[in-house]
Amino acid sequence: MNKNKKQVRRAQGLPSKEQVLQFVQTSETPAGKREIAKAFGLKGQEKIALKKLLKDMAEEGLIDGKKSAFHRMGGVPKVTVLKVIEIEDGEPIAVPENWSPDDGSKPPRLRVIERKKGLALKRGDRILARNEETDRGWISHPMKKFPARTEGLMGVVELDGAGKGWLAPVDKKIRNSTPIADLGGAEEGQLVLAEPAGRSPRAGVKVVEVIGDPLAPKSFSLIAIAKHGIPHVFPEEVIEEAERVAELPLSQERREDLRHLPIVAIDPADARDHDDAIWAAPNKDGGYDAVVAIADVSFYVRPGSALDKEARKRGNSVYFPDRVVPMLPEVLSADVCSLKQDEDRAAMVCHLHIDKHGKVSGSKFTRAIVRIHHNIAYEGAQAEIDSGSAPKHLLHLWDAWQLLAKARAERDPLHLELPERQVKLNEKGQIEEIAVRERIDAHRVVEDFMIVANVAAAKALESKNSPVVYRVHEPPAREKLIALRDYLSTMDRKLALGQVITPGLFNRMLKDVTDESEKAQVMEAVLRSQMQAYYGPKNAGHFGLALGSYSHFTSPIRRYADLLLHRSLVETFKLEQPKPDQKGIPEQTGLSERDRESLQQITDAISQTERRAMEAERDTIDRYVAAWLSGRVGETFETRITGVQSFGFFATIKGLGGDGLVPVSSLGREYFRYDEKAQALVGENSGTRYASGDTLELKLAESNALTGALKFEVPDADGSRIEKRGNRPPPNKKGRSKHAAGKRGRPGNLRHQGRKR
Repeated sequence: MNKNKKQVRRAQGLPSKEQVLQFVQTSETPAGKREIAKAFGLKGQEKIALKKLLKDMAEEGLIDGKKSAFHRMGGVPKVTVLKVIEIEDGEPIAVPENWSPDDGSKPPRLRVIERKKGLALKRGDRILARNEETDRGWISHPMKKFPARTEGLMGVVELDGAGKGWLAPVDKKIRNSTPIADLGGAEEGQLVLAEPAGRSPRAGVKVVEVIGDPLAPKSFSLIAIAKHGIPHVFPEEVIEEAERVAELPLSQERREDLRHLPIVAIDPADARDHDDAIWAAPNKDGGYDAVVAIADVSFYVRPGSALDKEARKRGNSVYFPDRVVPMLPEVLSADVCSLKQDEDRAAMVCHLHIDKHGKVSGSKFTRAIVRIHHNIAYEGAQAEIDSGSAPKHLLHLWDAWQLLAKARAERDPLHLELPERQVKLNEKGQIEEIAVRERIDAHRVVEDFMIVANVAAAKALESKNSPVVYRVHEPPAREKLIALRDYLSTMDRKLALGQVITPGLFNRMLKDVTDESEKAQVMEAVLRSQMQAYYGPKNAGHFGLALGSYSHFTSPIRRYADLLLHRSLVETFKLEQPKPDQKGIPEQTGLSERDRESLQQITDAISQTERRAMEAERDTIDRYVAAWLSGRVGETFETRITGVQSFGFFATIKGLGGDGLVPVSSLGREYFRYDEKAQALVGENSGTRYASGDTLELKLAESNALTGALKFEVPDADGSRIEKRGNRPPPNKKGRSKHAAGKRGRPGNLRHQGRKR
């Protein structure tokens, strides 16, 4: 008990209004009627008088709240439960979870100061926090983070034998279903949104929205959007502002006119937007002059505007097989900013001078008006080149690329074969095909032009000491290299840590491996050793691309990092445009003072939204793959082991993807020892070995389209296992619900036989 409370308790009689206010504001715990009465030593009739006093204070607007907890009117309890509603410039913003003031005022927004490591708060998280009001507004200090419950609130309704409802999770990390207290009209098999029915987990959940058939078109992406808390509905003011700025005239004043150049945009056949376009022609020095034209999003999305705030909150667009959740409203992302054929468009242009050795010997940045000569798919451009019927402007691009490719080979960036899965849907949104996207020269042409433009932008800003949003990929950390060295030693291969670690070192290591199975193992290990790329205002180079300075300049329609870089170029090279004719649109298109001061916070935030998007996209692809395979349970597939743990190993189907678990309990009667150093499970008697990178035939045992989870089995394994003597038996899992195995074989059931949650 603190000193203040002791002093309060010595007071006799009914406290004054000022004393009540002081107690409510300074109490370390939520202060309700009971706590106030106890603090002031009130009994009998004094408690009745306190009730009237508190009612009077509420009517006078001095306090707000209910019997359980009071707070100063218009304020926030010193200690209360908050819910994070968004991440702004890397800083969580929260509101009181329970807010019902008599005057109908909106809940205050609190900046959450994360000093405690490991919290990593995200949208939807709930915290118990200590709050205070400062000159700059309310701030909150987290005391405790409550267990996540938002992921479990989307699921499929199941009924057990007694007719009781259960919410089956859509996240493969959640093993148990949740009892449904109120079905809200939902029927068995429907995908629903739910919320807690009470404070205790035992109260279960109540259905608040019925989405429908979980296997219907677009359900998989909806699940990912809800699970990861991805903002997907634009506020009305953002839509209205987008429509206003879309009408801004493209003045030729201070813009270079490049409409005469046959600039082409080469994109995927299913591209929703077109950020970039390229052109090249031979120069007198034996090299090429080139133009990389990028959508001038900074002209439309201006610092401090509603559009800007929403784009920064989203951080990037998120791409699913059936839809895109854009960073910008469709009128901009798919129309006015998109570089469409035969349409005048505002562009930020990188002029490049490429010498005969493929090195960029000069660059310049301008704002321009362009008119795209042709929108063409990668496959279409490649077909024209291969057939010999390509027009001159395409031939020039390929010839210029040959020089860039030569310089790239000398740089020797990291070369890992990372296949990309592509889900093709028919007009009804049903799966038509899932395959690994073929990589052709047309992809490499565009990629290499984009890379040199990204480098040129970073170096141009560095030369003027201007802010740069770097794309950073740091060299592998020492602990990762030690783990890689130890793993390679189990294969009689060496990695000397005393030498300079370069991408070329890994490339030579992979080149020396002739056995394809072993190469897959080494490649998997090298991939695990790599650091995760991120955005930041401090340069640490890009290890994977073997570049000293690298930024993202080429996709401002879908990445906020690129938009910030464009603004820095505008400010640095004095590329501001004439004042807009419309009222309410900010004049500035360059980097604002707030951008400059908050660059670290902003880049931290957009690095997080990028990771969120990657997880959501991967989860959705996994669900499509599981749905695609659901009719092939029992078939055998050629797979590759992608990870090994003590409880089993993960494998992916070659040429298709789809990661699944092979539980160690299904490997037969023999005991398997986990060799962490070698990333392998080894049979103690037979020496049978399952190691990361190995290729083997596995039988598909389960395919859950709802969660995206697959389960494999080794063909002919007897499914039982003898525990090694001295090992503790597995714990008995109590409290498993009767319905957990699901109704096997029922029509429309999403769980195939044998699934365990």
